[in-house]
Amino acid sequence: QVQLVESGGGSVQAGGSLRLSCAASGYTYTYGRSCMGWFRHTPGKEREGVAVFNIDASTSYADSVKGRFTISKDNAKSTLYLQMNSLKPEDTAMYYCAVDLCAVKSTVREVMYYDHRGQGTQVTVSS
Repeated sequence: QVQLVESGGGSVQAGGSLRLSCAASGYTYTYGRSCMGWFRHTPGKEREGVAVFNIDASTSYADSVKGRFTISKDNAKSTLYLQMNSLKPEDTAMYYCAVDLCAVKSTVREVMYYDHRGQGTQVTVSS
């Protein structure tokens, strides 16, 4: 059974940084055929795909975070990361890690619809 556990959220002031982690387990047999990513959700707003890490190690980002966020993956630790710099109040949301089988590449938007996701970690940015 796939398990994704996020950590690293918290409260920071605008301009600050956070690094989110997502520890994955239970799907090693499909690991090399899966895309992983992050999406976020704030109550009252639509979910937003944030970043995706593709099978070929390419990455894509939402325009709203491009240049500020970096997604990376440590295969040895089966862990996905999201380094978030220059945080803004509008980045405040619950952040979810997600994984699914995919073709070589996935889009950022598709991350929201992946079959497996974690419980989320809250990020709050104050002005």
